[in-house]
Order: sequence, then C-alpha cells, then structure tokens
Amino acid sequence: MTEMQTTPGRTAERLRGQTVVVIGGSSGIGLATARLARIAGAEVIVTGRDPGRLEEAAAEVGALGSARLDLGEPAAPEEFFGGLSTPIDHVLVTGGGPVYTPILELDLDQALRVLDEHLLGALRIARASASRVRPGGSLTFITGTDARRPGVGSGVAAILAAALPTIAANIALELAPIRANVVAAGYVDTPLSARILGDDLERRRAELGATLPIRRVVGPADLADLIVHLMTNSAVTGATYDVDGGQQLVPTG
Repeated sequence: MTEMQTTPGRTAERLRGQTVVVIGGSSGIGLATARLARIAGAEVIVTGRDPGRLEEAAAEVGALGSARLDLGEPAAPEEFFGGLSTPIDHVLVTGGGPVYTPILELDLDQALRVLDEHLLGALRIARASASRVRPGGSLTFITGTDARRPGVGSGVAAILAAALPTIAANIALELAPIRANVVAAGYVDTPLSARILGDDLERRRAELGATLPIRRVVGPADLADLIVHLMTNSAVTGATYDVDGGQQLVPTG
C-alpha cells in the first residue's frame, strides 16, 4: 500500500497569518511539516545544518527565511532566535537521530553529545524562544518510542524517549501560556532512517509493511499532520503522542 497523503483541504487556512519555525526543516519530518504549514497558510522559517539542502528546502516551500543552525552548538539557539526580526507562533524541533550501539561498544563522548543536543538542547530552545513566541503559541519536540520496549543498542535512545516528555511538560508549565508537546515516533521512512539502517533498509520496510497493524510504513507526512494539529489546537499542552503505526503492539521474537 502507498502512503496516504494529507490533502490541502484538511489544513488550508488553519495557520493563516502565523509564522512557524522548523528547526531541522531541510529534510524528513521537518520538511514535511514545513510543506504542510505552508498549505495551512503559515509563513515558514526553516533551519538546518547542511547549507545546500537548506537552500533547496527553503526554495521549495517558499520560506520566509532560512538559517544554518546546529543544536550541537550551545550558543546557536540564542543567536538564532535573537536574530529574528519578526515574532513567531510555533516552533518544531527535529534533529539528528540518537546512536544505536550496544552498551559495551558505546562511545560515551558521542553519547554525551547526543544527550546534550536533544535534552539540554530542548531547554536552550525553550529559553531562547520564550520571548519570541506569541502567547498561546507552541513548541513541538520530536522523539522516539524506544523507551517503551528495551532492546540491544537502544540505551541512549531510551533515555531521550523517556526524558523529553518530562522536559516538555515542565516547559508547558513554566512558559505558559506558550504550549509544549512531544511527538514520539517509531520507524519513519526518512533519509535519516535510511542512513541508520543502510543495507538493511529494504528488509525493514518490508517487515514493517507486513506486520504493522496499519499495513504500511509510517512516513513524514503522517507526523506532519499531527504536528500541525498540535499547533492549531490551543487546548493541548504538556502531552506526548505516539505515531508508530501500531509498532508497539506487534510482539517481538
């Protein structure tokens, strides 16, 4: 089965007059969300690490602006948000994936960098954007569902998946009425997933397509649809939503 695509009629005008910042908007979930936000009427500012991909993405979606931003650089969020010339309404935070390495083989320096980027990075973004996001606006963070089911090599990913919802809930309280939510994904068919899986990609796609209750692989547009909903539903804050096609329901072994 092919991936269901979000239709413009479902989202048109819902973000009219608003500005959305997509951190990590040059590919995958971030780019899909930037596309959908534009369909919904928003102005979009996209960031990324790779200048070439960022330029292409900004041109594709007709972005209001774009900027290189590396969450591995602690000062980067303050510099980025401090340099914006317009107030913003919503921020989506995506980023590089976690490391999947067994504990005995784990590079602890690399693990520390990943944890810093994702966890302290979320706090840095919240602090840096607090004075820029309009009241009632939102921050949405992306994590995984790895903490739900332990697995070999998933130790760092599990820490991220367990910790980020708690961080977001605290952000929702402290920065209210700005809202903060988390979208937790299972496997999503993105360039990042392709890089992680390498030669195992096609086997994994086929396996998920056959075993997931939805009988297809989850794609970036599936997450983008929920993210735009969280931006527009002003009653939702401090919440975590799983988007995994029912992956957690499938027995292992």
